[in-house]
Amino acid sequence: MGISAPAAGGEEEDVEMDAAAPEGLPADALAQIEELSATLTASRKKRKAPAGYTTPANLKKFVPKHTVPSLHSASPAGITSIALSKSNPTQFLTAGNDKVVQLYDRETDKVLASLKGHTKKINQVAFREKEGEPTLLLSAGADKIAKVWAHDSSSNEYIPKSTIRNHKGDVTGLGVHPTSTFLALSSADKTFSLHDLSTFTQIFRSVPGEDPLSSLCIHPDGTLVAFGTPNATIQIFDLRSGALAASLSGDSTPFTISSLSFSENGYHLAAPSSTSTVAVWDLRKQKKATDIDLGDDFNVHKVIYDYSAQYLGVAGSQGGRIFANKSWDELIRFEEGGDMSDIAFGPQGKEIWGATGREVRTWGL
Repeated sequence: MGISAPAAGGEEEDVEMDAAAPEGLPADALAQIEELSATLTASRKKRKAPAGYTTPANLKKFVPKHTVPSLHSASPAGITSIALSKSNPTQFLTAGNDKVVQLYDRETDKVLASLKGHTKKINQVAFREKEGEPTLLLSAGADKIAKVWAHDSSSNEYIPKSTIRNHKGDVTGLGVHPTSTFLALSSADKTFSLHDLSTFTQIFRSVPGEDPLSSLCIHPDGTLVAFGTPNATIQIFDLRSGALAASLSGDSTPFTISSLSFSENGYHLAAPSSTSTVAVWDLRKQKKATDIDLGDDFNVHKVIYDYSAQYLGVAGSQGGRIFANKSWDELIRFEEGGDMSDIAFGPQGKEIWGATGREVRTWGL
């Protein structure tokens, strides 16, 4: 595939773009995706909210609990993305307009790592946490690259492992596949790619489409990946073949879809349907189930379903809001920090996390 071999001795690998994109997934990657999908699809049909999960009545009582101030640089200020660790629940990852990735421990109130290497703002960050393997910190930037850092047990620090340079436009989104083995990237160059996180090699790159890709979300079963575009259209591809599976388009004036979220049961997809509304699409019918109007003064930045598929979170220019699935009743608003760039659900839904300016805030009982 024309990709250089992983560097020896723990050094960072630089992954360059090949002139000829691969035609399909390697057989071993395809087998992993199909095997996991069969397992997840079977369990999804019986999936219920975990015991002890936050109820709507309790969520309505959430109050501010903790604020971490002064993260990242003051100029240019602003957190662009937040990710929560599942294996270390007090740790979270942030990306900034200052081109830096920060790992923070709320328990000790300390920055555990401040990682540099991007030359423009970072659009998204994520953890890759897989049992028996080092934790990976992942980032995607407006500098057309994605970066990977790995935890080194001997030094207890995060060291650079790979810089992915296979896109010619901003890397607008990233997603860790449910196998925890593969990383998907979307780009403004109208392509998406898939990378093996064991070898740090590209295993698939799509042919260019008609539109730039502005956001990315992987289906919980692992076979589909959805992309937003600047033309208010959602494109859904089958990862196994790389083929377009569906195209969802509303009747709105074109705008950039900067965020997408599949429900954990896999039946619905939430995405902005205008700058101030959020649509929930029924994937079985490929039709809108509802449109949630947040008001003309609300500019949507992020949408996210919680693990139980009971709640839909929205972050935007007027703070954060949580809606009840199906009824779409607004359960609570979080307005203390003003403009909220990103929002996340904590374990068991017992906390809501939000990024506001240079701060990370939590709400709970």
